[in-house]
Amino acid sequence: MDLDFTDDQSALGDTLRTFFEKESPTAAVRAAEPLGFDAALWRKVVDLGLAAIAVPEHLGGGGAGFVELAIAAECLGQSLAPVPLIEAAVTNDLIASLSDGGSSLPDPGSSSSGKRDARLESLTARAVAGELLATLALRPATGDLARLVPAGAVADLVAVLRGDELLLVRQPDRGPAAPGGAVHNLGALPLADCPIDMEHALVLARGPAAVRAYRRALSRWELLTGAALFGLGSKALGIGVDYVMQRKAFGVLIGTFQTIQHRLADNAIALDGARLLAYEAAWAQDENLPTADTSASMAFLFAAETAFKTASEVLHFHGGYGYTLEYDIQLYFRRAKAWSLVAGDSRAAYARLAHRVFGAAQTHAPTRTPAERAG
Repeated sequence: MDLDFTDDQSALGDTLRTFFEKESPTAAVRAAEPLGFDAALWRKVVDLGLAAIAVPEHLGGGGAGFVELAIAAECLGQSLAPVPLIEAAVTNDLIASLSDGGSSLPDPGSSSSGKRDARLESLTARAVAGELLATLALRPATGDLARLVPAGAVADLVAVLRGDELLLVRQPDRGPAAPGGAVHNLGALPLADCPIDMEHALVLARGPAAVRAYRRALSRWELLTGAALFGLGSKALGIGVDYVMQRKAFGVLIGTFQTIQHRLADNAIALDGARLLAYEAAWAQDENLPTADTSASMAFLFAAETAFKTASEVLHFHGGYGYTLEYDIQLYFRRAKAWSLVAGDSRAAYARLAHRVFGAAQTHAPTRTPAERAG
């Protein structure tokens, strides 16, 4: 495994870092609240081809991989860019792969498979081109509703698992008071509950194939969100270092206090680990390794924990100022918590990860006596 960037990947990182610093300063982040979506910035992101960078070239995408997408996600996280790049990129890759493989299935007894395939190809082409914004529901549907869908308040298409069917649902144009409107949240995310109308839905896949495709998309969302959280944490750490080297208490810079120095150092080391896990997970996806999904969960959970701890401690270094809207650190603190909570309870995610990693080993392990376990 070689996680060193190629020259092209390094150049991509430099370009995107400059782009997001220019186009998404904290003033733009604040202006996009409370919805958390900047349509003009999204148009520029689409024009750069970022939302389709992992889609094969013959389907209109960039033909790159998830390492390149992780680089883009890291730069997005550093600037808190109010655009659903991760959700759109993952969903575009999902529907493009199913469209390319001919996985769109008609309803039972229907003879219109050709029309349904043509509809999927059309929707995929429009999503890849940036004419439609596609997103992924992070939890299976409850009845006819996909709950708390990231970017659901602004998306045109929602990919959601309902039972053993993977659906692509076209969302109607809606006003702020209509069902499916934005759900208020302190992270300023365009979350929404999205209705599932089968008259405006395509069945992408059924059965085990649908579940596998959905789980792979979720793992890709996890690794990219992990990369974004690392970017967020690294920027928060930089804000903290700058602040403690200016703020004085008892006549000296608070950056000279040993407890602050140790916390900053611990956070820096943890962030290095988060970065390693994120790019290892991206590499595993590109190599299609059997451990790819496990690596993605590890990267997401560790980055979420590390980014929030870093942002929280830096906010506390600011004292009471950190909680005021005038200071940028509160923007990072709120999103460090919200970005990970979109996926649900982290404790449940850790339990699932532990079962995935250790469950099989425990099932097949020989029973040991208490004396053997103590020894």
